[in-house]
Amino acid sequence: MSYVLRGTADGGNIRFFFADTKDVVEKARSLHNTAPVVSAALGRTLTAASIMGLMLKDERDVLTVQIKCDGPIGGITVTADASGCVKGYANNPYVDIPLNEFGKLDVFGAVGNGSLVVIKDLGLKEPYVGQVPLISGEIAEDFTYYFTKSEQTPSAVALGVLVDKDLSIKYAGGFVLQLLPGADEDTIKRLERRLGAIPSVTAMFGDKMSAEDIVMRVLKDFDPEIMDKKEVMYKCGCSREKVIQALMKVGKKELSQILAEDKKANVHCHFCNTDYDFNEKELEEIIAAL
Repeated sequence: MSYVLRGTADGGNIRFFFADTKDVVEKARSLHNTAPVVSAALGRTLTAASIMGLMLKDERDVLTVQIKCDGPIGGITVTADASGCVKGYANNPYVDIPLNEFGKLDVFGAVGNGSLVVIKDLGLKEPYVGQVPLISGEIAEDFTYYFTKSEQTPSAVALGVLVDKDLSIKYAGGFVLQLLPGADEDTIKRLERRLGAIPSVTAMFGDKMSAEDIVMRVLKDFDPEIMDKKEVMYKCGCSREKVIQALMKVGKKELSQILAEDKKANVHCHFCNTDYDFNEKELEEIIAAL
């Protein structure tokens, strides 16, 4: 089970989110048959988005994260909600590039330059849209920059995905730490020193540490208090009925043209990689319903 731990530390001056998202990222990998470097890039984005979804106030709220970039991955789109559901895809799941100079998956090489866009649909007339340039293409640093610049919340973000030899996901997870208004300079300096002394997220998972263990490891000396544990899951809400509703919104004229020219229609869901096929008779029934 993938999950996120939420809590506070340092007497309420820090709030934290620690995630174990192995099952979520493995589900995405198996659905999209992603190459290892894409598994890493998409998995980091899914982890960050699942945490950000749990920051939303209302369970009807939804956020969308878009990484618009010029690298061979072509872009990443992920959506998440306050109930713990997340889904996403990369435009090109089959990127195959050499390891970087450190012998690791070259996420920056796959992503390249571009921007990180966060769209929050909060049930208002217009969605909130925040956008920052990618400063590293390694995903975690880009989310750190987003929180600090777009939401004016000083934050530290760490994300990690380790791909096993059989291309499955061995470990995936990460954390977001945010300084609240009561944090003073001493808290900031102590936290910076602590973050500089800890190993990577995947290294800690590799040491057989749970997300709970990692909370205590990272926030040692800050008296962390875990408030709750929320399950997160990869879930696509598409269905044939919803696709029919979407087709109906296309309009009678356009559907009639498709029927006349192609005698069939195909709708592909990028999030779960499912194809919905409609034959001539089914299209006629949809048009008749209009």
